[in-house]
This record gives sequence, structure tokens and C-alpha cells, in this order.
Amino acid sequence: MESIFHEKQEGSLCAQHCLNNLLQGEYFTPVDLSSIAQQLDEEERIRMAEGGVLSEEYRTFLQQPSGNMDDSGFFSIQVISNALGVWGLELILFNSREYQRLMIDPVNEKAFICNYKEHWFTVRKLGQQWFNLNSLLTGPELISDTYLALFLAQLQQEGYSIFVIRGNLPECEADQILEIMRVEQQHRPKLIGEDEAQTSSGQRTSGQHALETRHGLEEGVMDEDEEELRKALALSRQDMEVEDEEADLRRAIQLSMQGASGSSNLIGTKEVGAAMTPRSSGSTPGSSGSTTGGVAQSTPSESLTAEELRRRRQAYFDRQSQQQAQSPSSQDTKVDGEEQDTGSKHSQ
Repeated sequence: MESIFHEKQEGSLCAQHCLNNLLQGEYFTPVDLSSIAQQLDEEERIRMAEGGVLSEEYRTFLQQPSGNMDDSGFFSIQVISNALGVWGLELILFNSREYQRLMIDPVNEKAFICNYKEHWFTVRKLGQQWFNLNSLLTGPELISDTYLALFLAQLQQEGYSIFVIRGNLPECEADQILEIMRVEQQHRPKLIGEDEAQTSSGQRTSGQHALETRHGLEEGVMDEDEEELRKALALSRQDMEVEDEEADLRRAIQLSMQGASGSSNLIGTKEVGAAMTPRSSGSTPGSSGSTTGGVAQSTPSESLTAEELRRRRQAYFDRQSQQQAQSPSSQDTKVDGEEQDTGSKHSQ
């Protein structure tokens, strides 16, 4: 494969690469093809001038750019045809009716030139094997005889114009070597720049992965902050609930104490008021209460613990539930019993 001449793409000089790969050597330069293109432009100008140099068609022709070349390095099919004519070669359109009538097997031809959207490349037979010498490839691509017809048909479906090369191609080293030996290709060549594109794509993928990782870390930090905030709010709510519960307990105990002191006033005994004193056993001496009408009234201490307040609140609710469950008759009996007990205490 090293003996095969393969000129790789440079700028838009695919027509030059196509011709040199076909002829297997550096036969044409951009200057050579530009000279052919200028010669063709001059021939067209002379034909247009035959209609009169003052005609509108001639002035329009002069204002138009060349149709045989441009500054990018493109050359027309006429330039390629004239260049091949120097070597006694001619182009025949592959899908023309004249050629199709011949019913020639593509394997029996010598070479093809393919064109699509201003890109030219050569498919040539060297020795007994066919090679795709596209200048956009990193190297020659081996094409089997059975695949050649399918390859050309696929190009036609993709919109390529295919030309058959007729005439005697100049001798080349690759043709002589491959006449006596066949080559095998383990790996097909890639398009020029394909490796760089894949590497660049990999770098973009790595950069995107790094960016996603960074965003993930930032979101993780935000999630941790939010979790701490939720914990702080939960603790705050628990403290508020404890404070609200203690306030409710104090109000319940106050109501319980008020109910008990009212009952003592109706009975008119000092002992009942004294019996209430143990309820505030945890209070300080200065907060034991005041005496009204000879009856001692105790007030709840503000320094009671939350556990004591809960127990007393539960006891209060239990008493309320028992009182509501009792019938009016049983309540009257209880009052009478209390009056009898009071009378007995007075008689003592």
C-alpha cells in the first residue's frame, strides 16, 4: 500500500488531487489548472464577442465571474477534461444511455472519476485490485470486485456524477507491484480530521461531565443547608409547642385552683383551704397566697417543672371527666354527704 500515490486534501484543490491520484504522481499543480481555466474563459469570451462587443449579453458575460475556477481552488469539469486530454484520456458519463448500452462490467474498466457538490475523487484499478483514492481519506481504501458495482450504485443514489476514464493511463510503480501481488487491508482508512473531531467531542463530553459534577456538588451543599434549616425549624416548633403546652397547663391548674377555692368558700371551713396547701408544696414561702375572710387561698408557683404541670393537668382532666360522668342525683348525694361531714367537724 505504501507504493500507492495518495494526495490528501489541501484547501479546495480536490480537482488537482483527483487528477494526480488518478495518474499516480504530481502531474498537475494549481498553476497548471488555472492556466487551463483561463484558456477556457478566453475561448468563451471570443465566442460571446461574435455577437457584438456592444451587446447586452457580452457586457453581462464580462461582469460575471469565471465558471471554470474560483479563488477557493475549485475547477470545473471542463478543466479536468482538458487536463486529461493532455494525456490522451477522455471522460464518458457512466449513467449515460450510450455507455449503458455497452453493458460493460465496472470491474473491466480502468478508473472512475466521481463528483458531488464541487468535490472530485478517483476510484482506480491498480494491478488486479480496486482502490478508493478519495483525498478526504487518510489513505487508499481497498474495494473488492464484488463490492465495486454496489459502491458505484450507492454513489449514484447519493447524487454523485460518475465518469469513466477511457485511454491508456501512464505507467506507475504501484500498478507494477500490485500486478504480481495482492494486498489485504486490516483497517479501513478514516476521514481526515475524524480522530481530531472525536477527541474534541471527548473533551467536550469530559468538560460537560465536570460541569455536571460541579453542579451536583453545589446542589449537595444546598441540600445540606436546607436540611439544617429544616432541623432548626423543627426544633423551634418543638420549643414553641412545649411553651404552649406549659402555658395551657398553668391555665388549667389555675382553673382547678379557682374551682377548689370556690368550693371552700361555700363550705366556710379553713381546713379545706389548708388541705389545698400541699398542691403548691413546690412554691416559695413568699408565694403561698393571701388570706381572704379567714380562708387561705394558694396560688400556683411559676417555678413548677413541666413534668409536674403535665401530671396536674392530667389529674384535672380526670376529675372533670368523672364529674361529667356522674348523674345530677349522685352529685346531690355527694353535696349532702359533704355538709354532714362539715357539721360533724364543727361539732368536734
